[in-house]
Amino acid sequence: MHTADLCDLYGSKVRLCKLKFISYGKNKVFSGPIHTVRVYEDNVLVKDAISSIPTGAVLVIDGGGSRECALVGGNLAALAEKRGLSGMIVYGCVRDVHELQNCQLGILALGACPVKSRKEGTGSRDVTVSFGDLSWEPGNYVFADEDGVVISAENLLDQSAK
Repeated sequence: MHTADLCDLYGSKVRLCKLKFISYGKNKVFSGPIHTVRVYEDNVLVKDAISSIPTGAVLVIDGGGSRECALVGGNLAALAEKRGLSGMIVYGCVRDVHELQNCQLGILALGACPVKSRKEGTGSRDVTVSFGDLSWEPGNYVFADEDGVVISAENLLDQSAK
């Protein structure tokens, strides 16, 4: 089900992300339970999260909107694809765009930057993060497609199957 359908059917149960992301992954439609990372120009915790969150999850990365370096590149995207993640939403940048385009997952980001991030391990995981006029809470659900990104406290796809 697409985000427009979810908005039409569930109106007040969905909240709209008011940022415009660029799609870099092969999958343009993706959804799943939210897992979060808050980092700033350091992607050690991003790799840790990709390595441990469940199959089908969406990793929401609050990179503070920085455009100074990339938080996700070809290696991390390949790992996320191998682990069966549904997608990643990056409030920051990615790199290795030519590699990301072949990954069978959704990847949304503000833009691309060829500079790699620091490797210090600073930041936090599984915390509520805020960007795009939304609070992204671990355990909530995100739905993304070409029309935009919406979140809900519950898995609306389960409800629509009933």
